[in-house]
Amino acid sequence: GLLLSIVIGVSVGVVIGYVRWIRWLFEPLFEFIRAVPSTILIPVLLLLIGINDAMKITLIVFSCVWPILLNTVAGVTSIDEVQQNTAKVIGLKGLDRMRYLVLPAASPQIMAGIRQSLAVALILMVVSEMFASTDGIGHWTINFQNRVAIPEMWSGVLLLGIIGVALSAVFQMIQKRTLAWYEGLKENKND
Repeated sequence: GLLLSIVIGVSVGVVIGYVRWIRWLFEPLFEFIRAVPSTILIPVLLLLIGINDAMKITLIVFSCVWPILLNTVAGVTSIDEVQQNTAKVIGLKGLDRMRYLVLPAASPQIMAGIRQSLAVALILMVVSEMFASTDGIGHWTINFQNRVAIPEMWSGVLLLGIIGVALSAVFQMIQKRTLAWYEGLKENKND
């Protein structure tokens, strides 16, 4: 679900950020949809899709796409004017402009959106398992709670915390590697 959110969020976000009239037209709608609590959709998705992995993935995609999309739009719209003019002068157009200017310039904000979505995806995975699953950490944690098996319930909570920390550590490694050039720029500005 998170990977699909990244693909959709970055693709649509670049288009919306790049084309002013599309941004003007859709940004208020996106802000409105983003404000809808995702957990409210669980009963609706259960009715429409049923109790299966597709329901969980749909819930995660719906919720995680917004931080990525909106951060991508913000990143694309905040590209430095000097960089824009330089790209024009050297003749960067089309896909080359996307590859060498737009995506690198917007990537710090895109990564911030992905990081937000990572936590949301983990939370929604567990919540959807609590409501609509016969397996998974969320299902077993709520099952142990209902049976008043307190140590087992807390073991599920502890496991979720460990998974969250591990995912955050892996993401930070990916982010440092992907944005090494950006971290270098920040260090140079601070010196």
